[in-house]
Amino acid sequence: MSFFNFTSNEIIMQVTVSFNKQMPLCGINEKQQKTFFDTSREFQGTESAASPVETVLEALGACSMMDIISILRKMRREPLSLTADIAAQRAKEHPKVFTSIEINYRLECAECSPDDLEKAVALSMEKYCTVAAILRNSGCQIHWSSEII
Repeated sequence: MSFFNFTSNEIIMQVTVSFNKQMPLCGINEKQQKTFFDTSREFQGTESAASPVETVLEALGACSMMDIISILRKMRREPLSLTADIAAQRAKEHPKVFTSIEINYRLECAECSPDDLEKAVALSMEKYCTVAAILRNSGCQIHWSSEII
């Protein structure tokens, strides 16, 4: 018997997150790949893994970077390295949602211009990145900058 009652034809994803007497929590996706989540010792954590909120920021970086790499390759630019430094502000009251996020992308790519990179970042952040869309729809402002190194 299923606990889920989806009625539309939308894509369905399913994961399981479990707790077994102590932190960290363990998330498992349909491919049996694991992600661990922890918290500070102040909240009975072990600090052995990122917090769930930190993983949201990491997911934003990873999601947008996958888009950017794909877009650059379609432009026939081959990235050697790409890094995203991300900082976020959160609401002071619970739930302490992200209110503002700043991302700086640094790309190493011999044949790529700053305009190429900015176009790829803008396409990701404004059209393709699912995590960015989720955050924007929650009211979070996302600002980015990019540079060629």
